[in-house]
Amino acid sequence: MNKRFTIGKFPRTRLRRNRQSPWCRNLVSETNLSVNDLILPLFITEGKKITQNIKSLPSVQRYSIDMLLKKVEEVASFNIPAISIFPYIEKKLKTFDGKEALNKNNLVCRAIKEIKKNFPNIGLICDVALDPYTTHGHDGILKNNYVANDETVEILSQQAIYQAEAGADIIAPSDMMDGRIGVIRDRLDNEGFNNTIILSYSAKFASNFYGPFRDAVGSSLSINKSDKKNYQMDFKNSDEAIREVAMDINEGADMVMIKPALPYLDVITKIKQRFNIPIFAYQVSGEYAILKLGEKEKVLNYEKSLFENLISIKRAGASAIFTYGAIDIAKKIK
Repeated sequence: MNKRFTIGKFPRTRLRRNRQSPWCRNLVSETNLSVNDLILPLFITEGKKITQNIKSLPSVQRYSIDMLLKKVEEVASFNIPAISIFPYIEKKLKTFDGKEALNKNNLVCRAIKEIKKNFPNIGLICDVALDPYTTHGHDGILKNNYVANDETVEILSQQAIYQAEAGADIIAPSDMMDGRIGVIRDRLDNEGFNNTIILSYSAKFASNFYGPFRDAVGSSLSINKSDKKNYQMDFKNSDEAIREVAMDINEGADMVMIKPALPYLDVITKIKQRFNIPIFAYQVSGEYAILKLGEKEKVLNYEKSLFENLISIKRAGASAIFTYGAIDIAKKIK
């Protein structure tokens, strides 16, 4: 018997006693959510004074850099500690090899500079991957319909350097290439960015919940006849995630990401029990869209359901959560 458990017997022990009043439930709460647990993903696009709705992702927009700054101001007003940016790249700039990712003056690098200039105290997380920049929509260099690992890692490491130079606080490789954390860590250190944090998407599953995100970054149509299963993790596995995380820690990851969040709470818990490292979880676009569409159809309460979702992710062991509902929850907490 686990000695941690206190065994009681009815009627002397009544577990409902501690549930009878809100103040008492709050006192004995095992899991709590604060604004310090939240990260808001934001989509950026070229132009000025642009705010574009995303049909498959209700209540989420793409922002030109000037409008992005207004959104970040709102984030700051709620004391949300960090944001993560993802680009919608113009078709004319997309190429088979994704070379726009290595443009020091690309959309992401310009956005980084403006955000850090205006909001130096906001944590800025930048995605390191090629899918927004490639005509085929994959996260790396495509050879014979297979993403070439080592060639991709070389490009990703240079992309990471340019983002760090622009002012990114956290570099977040989301590509799932083998060995990329070690290469990126070495390059960052060699270039003088030894304080730049690496958040590794260590366990990113080949999920069916990414569809709205791919619409948001404009990569959905180009991979219609393909998939990412030869590099993203098989959703039938969980022990494999432990190997992925262990390798990334050995290569220099400071934090690890589990993505998606809700279908993989067991993975979050396994990693939490096994490793002493901050775990981030991403409540992905499909998870969020379900809640918003449920609200639209009046089959669930969006705000309460979102809160319950995020609490479950925290309860599983996540240190922080990427969620498109960060501001909504921050309002509720406030």
